[in-house]
Amino acid sequence: MRLLIAAVGRLKAGPERELFERYVERTNAAGRAVSLAPLEITEISESQTRRPADRIAEEAEKLNAAVPSGARRILLDARGRNLTSEDFAAKLAGLRDQGAPVATFLVGGADGLGVKANAGADLSVSFGAATFPHQIVRILLAEQIYRAITILSGHPYHRT
Repeated sequence: MRLLIAAVGRLKAGPERELFERYVERTNAAGRAVSLAPLEITEISESQTRRPADRIAEEAEKLNAAVPSGARRILLDARGRNLTSEDFAAKLAGLRDQGAPVATFLVGGADGLGVKANAGADLSVSFGAATFPHQIVRILLAEQIYRAITILSGHPYHRT
């Protein structure tokens, strides 16, 4: 199953991008063995409209357009479910085992995802009650995807 992160905003050159790319490379190398690869990224430009509701709607429309046909949708949302790494791995394995061709992770901008992006979501995941910049969420997500692959493959990266 292909993995796609569709995220609002761009990761600029620097340590954040380097760390993100390190987890993407690790995922792509290890993910083939458990049929969870490649991990790709689609960056959506941030809306420049003034009203938050308009920004949310515009970004949601762009995110929805980035989701491939037949893809399963996983939202990164503060109101989502707090999953353990093992549960996250099990959810990915379940989507893969159901024959989903792509799992798309949607990461909203500063104002959130909005109702249009939430429509038809298969899962909504939270990394806790704290607020994080979308760049950091993207790194956390890439690490958790890599960790899920190591859990599913029995690699010692994940120790409980």
